[in-house]
Formats: sequence, structure tokens, C-alpha cells
Amino acid sequence: MRIAGTVSDSIVDGPGLRFTVFTQGCPHRCPGCHNPETHDPGGGRTVTVEELGELLAGNPLIDGLTLSGGDPFLQAGECAALAALAHALGKNVWTYTGYAWEVLTAAGRPDWDALLAQTDVLVDGPFVEALKSYSATFRGSSNQRLIDLNATRARGTLVLWSRPDPLAHFTVPLS
Repeated sequence: MRIAGTVSDSIVDGPGLRFTVFTQGCPHRCPGCHNPETHDPGGGRTVTVEELGELLAGNPLIDGLTLSGGDPFLQAGECAALAALAHALGKNVWTYTGYAWEVLTAAGRPDWDALLAQTDVLVDGPFVEALKSYSATFRGSSNQRLIDLNATRARGTLVLWSRPDPLAHFTVPLS
């Protein structure tokens, strides 16, 4: 697997503490991209899925795995295998892509389908510099969607992800 790098304790690539893998190679080349060094598919370095899995497993405080880029769908088979390792460790998986969900699901590519099947939340769509927003939770621009793929699969229609209320489990006393 070719990667640009990893971040072992990200708090900006999804909820909680995350192990983020920046895959190498991106066909979108969005103007204003904050990771332009990931565009060249021949850049970065080569690692094995098992090496990345060991790094992920090495930190018990990690809540989940984030696959970013570049675009993980250029290496969908390897990313799906890493995501399966994360799920086996009880971690959730977020995947960022410049492709729209509709394009990914209509492509009929088994490797893309495998990565979608191992993704809990998909952040889709290209980065659009004119729509850049620091208030767009876990996104670079407001056009990108946070798609809850587990709920989408269960309902059979696209469901956007929303942050769970951390206080929802508390009850208010009646008196």
C-alpha cells in the first residue's frame, strides 16, 4: 500500500481520537487541497496493511481509523483490508473521498464495493475552495457530505451522519 503518512492521534478526521492514514495518489487534484503532496500516485512510501494494523492496534485509546488522502478509492482493496482489521479491533472507520457516493455505488467495482462495505461514515465529494468552511464539521468545504453508511444500508436510502448527543444517556430527575 502506498501512503503519504499517518497521524497516530488525530482529533480532526472524525469523532474521538483517530489513527489517520493518508493514502498516496489522487485523480481529483482539487484547487486549494491541503494535501497536494498526496496527488502523485508514485510519491510517498510503501507499507503493508499489517504494519498499519499493528500501529492502529498499538494504541488502546484510539476510537477509530480514518482513511484520507489522496483518495483511498485508488487503493480500495488494501484500504478495505485495513478497515476490516480496524473493525476486528472494535474501531469505527471513516473514509474521505473526492468521489460522490452515487458515483461510487454505481461504478460496479468490487474493490470499491469492498471499501464501502467496511466504511461506517463516508465523507464524499471534492474539496471546493470557494465553499471552504472552518465550521463544516470534519469537512474541508460545505459541499462535502458526512454519510452514515450503516444507517444508509439499513434504510436503503442515503442517511447523513449527525454527531450523537454525549449527554443523551442521562435522565432528568422528575422532581
